[in-house]
Amino acid sequence: MRTIIKHNITRDSMYEHCRFHSDEIRNKRILVTGGAGFIGSNIVNYLLLHGAEFVRVVDDLSNGFTHNVEPFKKYKNFEFIQGSITDEAFCRKVTSGIGIVTHQAALGSVPRSISTPLATHAANATGFLNMLVAARDEGVERFVYASSSSVYGDAPQLPKLEQNLGRPLSPYAVSKLTNELYANVFALNYGLKVIGLRYFNVFGPHQDPNGPYAAAIPLFMDAVLNHKKAYINGDGNQTRDFTYVENAVQANIKAMFCTQDEAFGKVYNVAVGENVTINQLFRIIAKTAGSSLKPVYREERPGDIRDSLADISLAKKYLGYSPQVKLEQGIHTTFDWFRSAFRNQI
Repeated sequence: MRTIIKHNITRDSMYEHCRFHSDEIRNKRILVTGGAGFIGSNIVNYLLLHGAEFVRVVDDLSNGFTHNVEPFKKYKNFEFIQGSITDEAFCRKVTSGIGIVTHQAALGSVPRSISTPLATHAANATGFLNMLVAARDEGVERFVYASSSSVYGDAPQLPKLEQNLGRPLSPYAVSKLTNELYANVFALNYGLKVIGLRYFNVFGPHQDPNGPYAAAIPLFMDAVLNHKKAYINGDGNQTRDFTYVENAVQANIKAMFCTQDEAFGKVYNVAVGENVTINQLFRIIAKTAGSSLKPVYREERPGDIRDSLADISLAKKYLGYSPQVKLEQGIHTTFDWFRSAFRNQI
């Protein structure tokens, strides 16, 4: 049975810990690329709740969903435009008249990038460069973009420090590292005020459990609610620094309105600074659900990083980032949303 993800437990309640830069937001015109996706739509929601002058979302709906932006259509200061950032002219059009860009558009998933490297490069690298050029030419004040912990590749050091990279292990990781290199070049050569955010395994309500590239947490929740098999790749002892979506929203908002000149032209880890094994994660979710379901183990996935743990001191220093929601609290909130979504479909 397919889990319905339309159900709209009020997103307002997700931001009880998150109240940043409300005054500055009110006089800004902001573009959110990928704003119909999971993280992007949460950023849009925060901006609209806090009275942004104007919010434009662009999305080609390859990863995003119209139901993620449907609740925003009641706002007169909201606009949705469907289109692809692989089209340079489209990027210029949607960036016109915009003060701040938060760039969330991408083809996610390491396994998908291994299957379709050309599509990943087109969306993530070429599309990103198109947006940088458009931002430069249209006089955008700030450009905040989503990078990924995948750029650390095979670097063994824990915790992960921004300057210590290894070899990328997938086309997805290469595309995100390419973004960081281009962003740095645009900061150096054109004075574009750019900030990159390296997300570590973001999760939360409205994350889709369907499709071949769904992430672990929504898949596990779908499994315990719908009595499906829950698969763990490898032995389950690999570790991740899971980051509740409210923390990622906070990082974006603080980056958009950062006042420290030294903060620009850099990239920052966005995480909690704590990790768990996938086995531990599954047990937390099963306990939350009151489920006795046992996971099924299968082969490791190519391109996956073995262990991940972020050092977030740089983001704290320059952005004032301080994650407010830890893993178990985030799991409980997310599970409540999935459970309500499941009940809504019966």
